[in-house]
Amino acid sequence: MKNLSLILNGILVIAVVILFWLVLSNRTSTENTQTIMWNDSISNGKLPIAYINIDSLLSNYQFAKDANESLIKRQEESRLTVNTRARELKIEMGEFQRKLENNAFLSRERAEQEQQRLLRKQQDLQDMDGKLSQQLMQLQQKMSEELRDTINAFMKHYNKGKKYEMIISNTSSDNILYAAKGYDITAEVTKLLNERCKIK
Repeated sequence: MKNLSLILNGILVIAVVILFWLVLSNRTSTENTQTIMWNDSISNGKLPIAYINIDSLLSNYQFAKDANESLIKRQEESRLTVNTRARELKIEMGEFQRKLENNAFLSRERAEQEQQRLLRKQQDLQDMDGKLSQQLMQLQQKMSEELRDTINAFMKHYNKGKKYEMIISNTSSDNILYAAKGYDITAEVTKLLNERCKIK
């Protein structure tokens, strides 16, 4: 019985030694693999990361400029429509006030009818203004989504060769306090996006 206990303890010691050896050799190979991957990624002197300055991209990307111009044109048209109707309403209200002061209405009921008509017209103008503002917001959101989709789709195509592990966006240097010049790919991406835009 004593011999059996010694044999089992000996086997346990050997198993622990083998297990210890396996764990240490696996850690060393993992560290070597990570070192090789790290060295491969920085063999050209740069990490596989890049960034795009979104402000610069949007001010130079033709699709974004066209979308912005289209939105501004729609805003101006809406403002012109509302302002024109507001001027017409102001003139009608002025005429109503002048007639009221000069007792030009045949009856009090006729004056009240005219006042109600002008109030409805004023409410219609406010409703139209709200509706146009809502349409502009929806159009702006749609254009933003289209713009984001074109950029995201292009970035997948651009990084097909897995040159970068991460491409981040930067707005007015908000997210990146410092980066070496080689990490900024804004000019290259903008140029390629504009070339792609011309083809379509």
